[in-house]
Amino acid sequence: MTKTSPATIAKAPLSNRFTGAHMLISALEAQGVEVVFGYPGGAIMPVYDALPGSKLTHILTRHEQGASFAADAYARVSGRPGVCLATSGPGGTNLVTGLANAFMDSVPVVAITGQVARPLIGTDAFQEVDIFGITLPIVKHSFIIDDPDKIGEIVAEAFAIAQSGRPGPVLIDLPKDVAAAIMTPTPTPVAQKEALPILIRDDYEHAEHLIREARRPLLYVGGGVGISGAVPALRNFIARTGIPVVATLKGLGAVPTDAPEFLGMLGMHGSRAANLAVQNCDLLITCGARFDDRATGRLTGFAPNARVLHLDGDPAEIGKLRAADHALPGNLTYALNALHPGILSIDTWQGECSHDRVTHAARYDAPGDKVFAPALLKTLSERAGDDLIVTCDVGQHQMWAAQHCRFVRPEAHLTSGGLGAMGYGIPAGIGALYAEPDATVITVTGDGSIMMNIQELATLKRYGLPLKIVLLDNQALGMVRQWQELFFAGNYSEIDLSDNPDFAALARVFGLEAMTITTRAEVPGAIDWLLSCKGPALMHVHIDPAANVWPLVPPGADNHDMMEER
Repeated sequence: MTKTSPATIAKAPLSNRFTGAHMLISALEAQGVEVVFGYPGGAIMPVYDALPGSKLTHILTRHEQGASFAADAYARVSGRPGVCLATSGPGGTNLVTGLANAFMDSVPVVAITGQVARPLIGTDAFQEVDIFGITLPIVKHSFIIDDPDKIGEIVAEAFAIAQSGRPGPVLIDLPKDVAAAIMTPTPTPVAQKEALPILIRDDYEHAEHLIREARRPLLYVGGGVGISGAVPALRNFIARTGIPVVATLKGLGAVPTDAPEFLGMLGMHGSRAANLAVQNCDLLITCGARFDDRATGRLTGFAPNARVLHLDGDPAEIGKLRAADHALPGNLTYALNALHPGILSIDTWQGECSHDRVTHAARYDAPGDKVFAPALLKTLSERAGDDLIVTCDVGQHQMWAAQHCRFVRPEAHLTSGGLGAMGYGIPAGIGALYAEPDATVITVTGDGSIMMNIQELATLKRYGLPLKIVLLDNQALGMVRQWQELFFAGNYSEIDLSDNPDFAALARVFGLEAMTITTRAEVPGAIDWLLSCKGPALMHVHIDPAANVWPLVPPGADNHDMMEER
């Protein structure tokens, strides 16, 4: 194809032109994309010119970060790559946090950014930034498209990379002159996801031997189980063996949180039963988890008496932080289905774990008439049923949701795990609703986090999205305040949010239904109201500013050294 000059592009008749941007849209359609989240601007304008009349539904968020978080959540719920669009310069840089979030949590996202025309690259042109270079550490792969004829091929490759192996984000940077170039449509290949390897039978026989030898085996389940679609295989393995289970923050829901084998989340804010089981086990079957510092506490003191059998789709995680006595890298579903260790002699261990689960169960009888956030979240999640999806922001409310909500599938719990990004909750709720419109989607947020992306309330109103928002307001940056109280001698620095707006009134201005509660007696009626609202709604909940998240493993401590409420 003869490359088209800018002058020729300007003279092309609008009625019959087919541009690089049209090719991009066609290529996205070929990959099965239905929804894209984005925000237009100068360099991406040719793509927005090609959008009308396409099969794609475009959701206009009110900030590019909102678009990237929505695409992330869409991918987590649907299992398909989420797509976001932004223009060059600040449009691209506003995607960075969302790309880092997807990278840390292994979420397949394809981000498409506009770029200044090729002759202007490197000249400090208006809204020019090197988004390719900026995002190199936080994407699986990056492309700069320098030829319109390569658009279809590159889009297919981007989708294949995003989904294959350990999923993650991929960036496509599209110069404006490439997007505007007149071209002939070309066929677009459909992305083929690469299959994970399957090991030989000998590898499984040794793993089975380790399991049979163990008297105190424990399953340590992470987000990789849900990512790889191995939930049915995991549940079947538990049914065959009866091995107790703990989960990471991102592993919640792989086993229903009310299942008898489930001991709770482990780690810094994990349950006492889960952390004690980890410290007392003699075989740690690590499945789709990576020994993250928030899960392990002091690494050298983590599961000190245990051998490690490590199953993971990403071989790079095996032995990275904790040496494995045996490893099964590759396809988790196949590995779990292949493991048949037979009848295990673990009755005593099962009894100990069950005893700890009951003895150390969370209590919901806090004194006083203030709203007790753990009890509210527990009741709300139970009332919402199996169609519930909770999208969390980051802070104390995030940990309370993880500890006390009922989750029956991994897709029910969307949270910024590795990055810990405030402002994730509401955009994630938007993405979740487009992935699963019939779900009951609830965002749990705090008075600090909600202000990070509060502009997305306008997106909820524009599209009539029935997101239910539970705003826990303690007039502070609660998690920072808790750490300053416990580890910085009560030196409270820049955590006071007592000048918060009236969030219910603010929500109404955006066009949402809203109500405020301040006492425990109001909780049942408020839950009824929230779940019955047909459109977007916000429940503003005042809670005790001094309330803390318990238990807590202090930094540098072993997981059994848990601080609890005095």
